[in-house]
Amino acid sequence: MKVLVAVDDSRGSHRALAWVLDHLFFPAAGDDCGREEEEVPRPVLEAAPELVLVHAMEPLHHVMFPVGPGSAVYGTASMMEAVRAAQAENARNLLGRARLICEQRGVAAATVVVEGEPREALCRYAEDAGAGLLVVGNRGLGAIKRAFLGSVSDYCAHRASCPIMVVKPPHDGDDEDHDGHRTSN
Repeated sequence: MKVLVAVDDSRGSHRALAWVLDHLFFPAAGDDCGREEEEVPRPVLEAAPELVLVHAMEPLHHVMFPVGPGSAVYGTASMMEAVRAAQAENARNLLGRARLICEQRGVAAATVVVEGEPREALCRYAEDAGAGLLVVGNRGLGAIKRAFLGSVSDYCAHRASCPIMVVKPPHDGDDEDHDGHRTSN
């Protein structure tokens, strides 16, 4: 099964990746702390899922600068190229950090950058890749904020071609430290 995790620089994304690593990936059969037991053949269905970290890069919109009352100029092509290069570098760094987290847990992960509006790009890539599960974080917006600001997780939950897991933030009053452990305020 191919498991896609939507990765960006939000806490919700970090929680989603931690959830996947905690719940879907287990130590290899030989990692049972030195216990010697009779080897029991594992069914083929218990093969480890394939992990793919996916970052959706927002499309660039033409930038206009005001130059006086009622007039503006478009950003130059070289400026747009510089912004695009910075976006690509940010995506590489972000996915590199996420892959490092996976490697520290003994999990191999592929990385993919998709272009477009994040919610649409994630659903499109999940379908194209034949994903068995799409995992996204959630910011914990209320219904009104979600209606005005939009929600990637809400959009994907209604339009993804595969099952989706939405990892919600901790309850009010709880927070997580840097290792993903819950602490109360």
